Amino acid sequence: MNRLTAKLFLAAAAAALAGCATVQSVMPDWMPGSGAIKVSLSGSEEVPPLSVAGSGSGSFRVAEDGTITGAVTTKDVPGLAAHIHRGAKGANGPVILPLEKKGDTYSVPMGRKLTPEQIEDLKAGNLYVNVHTARNKGGEVRAQLQP
Repeated sequence: MNRLTAKLFLAAAAAALAGCATVQSVMPDWMPGSGAIKVSLSGSEEVPPLSVAGSGSGSFRVAEDGTITGAVTTKDVPGLAAHIHRGAKGANGPVILPLEKKGDTYSVPMGRKLTPEQIEDLKAGNLYVNVHTARNKGGEVRAQLQP
């Protein structure tokens, strides 16, 4: 009976380790350690730069298949909407992904995916997130997504 128990334990441990290896391989090569893209939003990153009291922070993750998840939360920003845009640092660009607003938090809608072209833009640092207000319709706080 002890021999059977030991074999079952070893089989369960091997299966658990194999599962860990599978989970790890989902993270793309170009993503940093934890896979999180952390952002700190400020008015000074907007184009043109703004001097505002508000700020924001958050993180995003992109799976191998392009599925993107994450959110940003703002402080002292009377936000109306937030988006992920295509655009290099210092340049404005088109919206590629509207975020869902819930209070001061803006989240990626469930099941959204980046296209292969958008993933290439992300790798190159050419995506950004910003929050729009009535006073600053083009955006009040912004952060580049830097993988």
